[in-house]
Amino acid sequence: MFCYQCEQAAKGQGCTLVGTCGKTPEVSALQDLIIENLKGIAAYAKRSRELGFRDKEVDKFVVDGLFTTITNVDFDPQRLESIIAQSQIIKTQIKEKFLRVYKEIYTKEFSGYLPAAAYYVPAAQYEELVIQAEKFGIMSNQSLNEDVRSLKELLKYGLKGMAAYAHHASVFGQESEEVSSFIHKGLDALADDSLDIDALIALNLELGKVNLTCMEILDKGHTDTFGHPTPTEVFTGVKKGPAILVSGHDLLDLLELLKQTEGKGINVYTHGEMLPAHGYPGLKKYSHLVGNYGGAWQEQQKEFDAFPGAIIMTTNCIQKPKGSYFDRIFTTGLVAWPGVKHINDRNDFGVAIEKALALGGFKEDKNEKNILVGFGHNAVLSVADKVIGAVKAGKIKHFLLIGGCDGAKPGRNYYTDLAAKAPEDTVILTLACGKFRFNKLDFGTVEGIPRLLDIGQCNDAYSAIKIASALAEAFECGVNDLPLSIVLSWYEQKAVCILLTLFSLGIKNIKLGPTLPAFVSPNVLNVLVKNFNIQPIKTAEEDLEEILLG
Repeated sequence: MFCYQCEQAAKGQGCTLVGTCGKTPEVSALQDLIIENLKGIAAYAKRSRELGFRDKEVDKFVVDGLFTTITNVDFDPQRLESIIAQSQIIKTQIKEKFLRVYKEIYTKEFSGYLPAAAYYVPAAQYEELVIQAEKFGIMSNQSLNEDVRSLKELLKYGLKGMAAYAHHASVFGQESEEVSSFIHKGLDALADDSLDIDALIALNLELGKVNLTCMEILDKGHTDTFGHPTPTEVFTGVKKGPAILVSGHDLLDLLELLKQTEGKGINVYTHGEMLPAHGYPGLKKYSHLVGNYGGAWQEQQKEFDAFPGAIIMTTNCIQKPKGSYFDRIFTTGLVAWPGVKHINDRNDFGVAIEKALALGGFKEDKNEKNILVGFGHNAVLSVADKVIGAVKAGKIKHFLLIGGCDGAKPGRNYYTDLAAKAPEDTVILTLACGKFRFNKLDFGTVEGIPRLLDIGQCNDAYSAIKIASALAEAFECGVNDLPLSIVLSWYEQKAVCILLTLFSLGIKNIKLGPTLPAFVSPNVLNVLVKNFNIQPIKTAEEDLEEILLG
């Protein structure tokens, strides 16, 4: 195997024996085959759109297939094998439809170019699939130009990240033809060996632009369903009684669970990226959504071990479950681990509810410090005049956006130090699970405005962009001219598409860490530095000095 799609790539180069995330070489191989067949599907889907028709079933399958291959989603070989088989059925169907419509329009058989992925046929047996995958891995084409490979991998991971957001949006009935169309365009480009560096750079920036639309429709799905987040204190202790812990990102799963547990004496807790759920009126109205338990995803083995209830894992972020909680963790949606009970229907969480009641939960109450969430774009912009006034009066001198994923590799204490050492006239915006490094610190207020504003999940980068754009408009300047500095931590592919979105908006001077992506070649990095002045993080002290004096 060879995989370097996440920040924890072994030795900063790539995982070759087993994934740092826990995936086996066999799982890695099957995921490579899924991507290969998705390229083939996209070749027909893209050309079908050019003839004037689309297939929503194909669009959905491709989005879900891409999301399945994101880090920490699906580790189950049987499920992956099934997806490969289904992908061949889907590809055959869209191929036949494309050829039929083409002939109807042009009164002749199609004889144009199709990439090799369009002709790929998966092997019939599991063992043969794993062997077959050797032809399609990242490094299978040793003659490929290093920079072309780098840009294709950047595009691939951006597509995976955007597919995750598209999947999240789709469960709320939100979709975008712009997003669906580009996903097929991007996958088709990955199968095209004729594209040069300039074309691939343009495609990556186009992906960033389209991803802004994707995040916008997801934001609409959340706010139309639950209302706009409002500033809310979140309890981080525990309550006596049966308990269910919900981790991942899927707020609709959480809503359905809250409905099904109402009146049953079960306390529901959020974990990780589910923390922002407490800010939404449509979720916090449930009194048995009692608080948040634990921190970021990489602490789950320790935290889940100590949690005396049922655990539901939605979307990505799952780690190998320990034996101590293997029989009380459940997966939903696209998440899977071999042997873990999967809940196929979010309308029936009965098995998790029964487990929680049988376990009994916490024996006594325990209090911890509350934390504040709910500063989405609507909440922040509703007090924009107050914020702008504080800036003009010199009370707020800088905005520091510290956002992104957390992880287990050393070096992430940098983000704690950066937040803690920021001057008192600095307002800190944060989103995603990296905030668990510092969101229990006491930052106080400036002119009545909390110095730490939790914008939400990683997908709420849309809110951060709206806030920055509104401030730029108010001060009649560009975003790059604001007293705003962006410092990002990255882990997986959703961070990649957000970074591409920032580039597409022309945002410069971003600091990125704790390490730079292994899939970015030196020449590609030089292009990013030249065009966007992206910089690796140094020390908190050095970067703060540069930020505040720059």
